[in-house]
Amino acid sequence: MALKKKPVTGMKDMMPKEMEVRDYVIALIKDTYRDFGFTSIETPCVEHIENLCSKQGGDNEKLIFKILKRGEKLKIDTAKEESDLVDGGLRYDLTVPLSRYYSNHSNELPSPFKALQMGNVWRADRPQRGRFRQFMQCDIDILGESSNLAEIELIQATSTLLGKLDFKGFTIRINDRQILKAMAAYSGFAEEDYDAVFITLDKMDKIGLDGVEKEMEESGYPKESIEKYLGLFREVTNDITGIHYLKETLGDFLAAETAEGLEQIMTSVDAVKEADFTVQFDPTLVRGMSYYTGTIFEISMDEFGGSVGGGGRYDKMIGKFTGQDTPAVGFSIGFERIVMLLLERGYEIPSRKEKRAYLIEKKMPQEGVLKVLAQAKEDRKNGLQVLIVNMKKNKKFQKEQLAEQGYTDIVECFRD
Repeated sequence: MALKKKPVTGMKDMMPKEMEVRDYVIALIKDTYRDFGFTSIETPCVEHIENLCSKQGGDNEKLIFKILKRGEKLKIDTAKEESDLVDGGLRYDLTVPLSRYYSNHSNELPSPFKALQMGNVWRADRPQRGRFRQFMQCDIDILGESSNLAEIELIQATSTLLGKLDFKGFTIRINDRQILKAMAAYSGFAEEDYDAVFITLDKMDKIGLDGVEKEMEESGYPKESIEKYLGLFREVTNDITGIHYLKETLGDFLAAETAEGLEQIMTSVDAVKEADFTVQFDPTLVRGMSYYTGTIFEISMDEFGGSVGGGGRYDKMIGKFTGQDTPAVGFSIGFERIVMLLLERGYEIPSRKEKRAYLIEKKMPQEGVLKVLAQAKEDRKNGLQVLIVNMKKNKKFQKEQLAEQGYTDIVECFRD
């Protein structure tokens, strides 16, 4: 069997230039979020299959890389169903592992607990631009805080980070799952149909209002419910005025504190923001994860044409482990997409060390090599990044390659 040079479909090899940008972004993420009081944690990449298939992860549960039982526990001949063969899987996000982690260690952690996680996740998804089957996620979560202060801090921290990476003019779209439910209830949809209605609504930006109407009609929903529902979207605006409109129109279907809370988040974030972005109320924003219970948000950038981050409140998830609900809210940035956009821009890392390369002539005496090593040692003490390599026959091409790697100072060392 011939060995294969290319990585598995949906995976990628990282070249040095990309790794340089990735390492810088990772360091900036940790520094920025640490300034907001977040603490780094780490969870295993393998999770119990029961946790991954708990009907919390939406469509991601269909994309799990599952792991067979090992050794004597693997009994293929007598297996009758999948659970006889599988006991674990690669995590598809960081929220499910965090919920397990917190439920296991809550007595040892402060409250509220502000967690920072960075790590690879895996989904058997169709690869496309900015989407791979293995990719890094970067999440910040606040556990044990029920007030809107948690949402405000998450949005402020995330937007500050993006500003430090020179992203400008992006949009943070915000909604609340309770508003979605109130609009559906007001329009006369049955509660058991809410999730299906929201799945169709989530396609609004792709198929438009007419497309949503057609799909709902094909699903057999009452015509008067469809007209009443879509009429709300025709009238509502993407700002605080839109929240006021829904609060007044939906009446008792929408709790006043939900609308007021969303307004508070939007006005507070706008008042203290450090980056150039817009907060926009978007009543069509759904978010695919079924574990969201309240506020939801998403970052949009015109240059990508899609989401580069998102999150929301999931107050019921930890209770599935402990039997007692714990308020929780998180925000995840699309690390791979952010890095991709930076590379496409030709992003240069600020305040990067000066690079110096020493080219040593072949058959250089040991005394000469030691002199170069000593000089390189001094250079590093003075803050330079130093590379020592043997001089090649095609010296011109070698120097061009070094220049492409950022070595602006190239010193040729000869025996004399």
